[in-house]
Amino acid sequence: MSSSATKDIIAIGGSTGSGAVLKTLVADLPADLPATVFVSTHIPSNSPGFLPEMLAARSKLPVTQAVDGQPIERGHVYLAAPDRHLLLMGETIMFGAGPRENMARPSIDPMFRSAALSFGPRVVGLVLTGMLNDGAAGLHAIKSNGGTAVVQHPLDAVADQMPLAALEAVEVDHVASAADLGRLLTDIAGSEAGPKLDLPSDELRLEVEIAAGGQTGSAELRKIASPIAMTCPDCHGVLSEVRGSRPLRFRCQIGHAYTADALAGHIDELDEAIRIAMRVMEERVTLVERMARDARDTGRTTVAELYEARAAEYRRYSATLRDAALTSSRLGRAARFQDF
Repeated sequence: MSSSATKDIIAIGGSTGSGAVLKTLVADLPADLPATVFVSTHIPSNSPGFLPEMLAARSKLPVTQAVDGQPIERGHVYLAAPDRHLLLMGETIMFGAGPRENMARPSIDPMFRSAALSFGPRVVGLVLTGMLNDGAAGLHAIKSNGGTAVVQHPLDAVADQMPLAALEAVEVDHVASAADLGRLLTDIAGSEAGPKLDLPSDELRLEVEIAAGGQTGSAELRKIASPIAMTCPDCHGVLSEVRGSRPLRFRCQIGHAYTADALAGHIDELDEAIRIAMRVMEERVTLVERMARDARDTGRTTVAELYEARAAEYRRYSATLRDAALTSSRLGRAARFQDF
């Protein structure tokens, strides 16, 4: 890797619809690109990993799935592996086994933060099409550490939420359509990087350590976040609001991380599951009460008492579900309110 202060680290994150954008983008990158490209997309843990082959077939640069511990080489395209955060730790690629962020691993934010931590003004961050807002906080970290922020134009995106969130969180340097992104990155790559800013913040270092799999306790978390009256959807631990974050984010003591939008979306899914369970339980109450009446009408008193006891038990379950639905609704309103 070059030690000169040029923009030679390109970090790209995308989700829904990003595969087609990446095919167009890599096809437009020249074989002598004076930079290294890193790509993290929301791939499932059991993904067969076809994306490297599809991109390699169109790229003039070598395209491979990243390998834990391998040195970074100029002029390569490295793709995140399933179920691991892709992290740039100095001149080495590292896989992070830390908790999911925004319900994803690999997640875009950890890769962007690690790039900002290791390379500062040399980094070019690009947010592509996708749902919710993974990538926005990481792009803010890149920009805050002197890097360059690029966003796919929302009107050109299959899913405009990630580009819009990035534009809301960061004063970006470039916005371009998918057809223009490859040429734009080619123009930026190798250009002079800005001056190196002050040492990266302890907060940035801590969040990269969490993504790498470092232990997180309440004492460590209090350095960057303040506890709030909400629980983590994954582990049910106390959530803390990350201070000064853009967009608004939360972490639990284990390290699970959510933006307010992702948290609200998760709560919506939980709310729907509770409503379905309530409907099923109410149907059971109706059925068992009818069976109890039938048993009494036919003189089977003992059987009727058994059915009546079961109906009372189901009614208690139904009341518990109603309480859970009210709690979920309050959490959803709180998460949305926090986002304004």
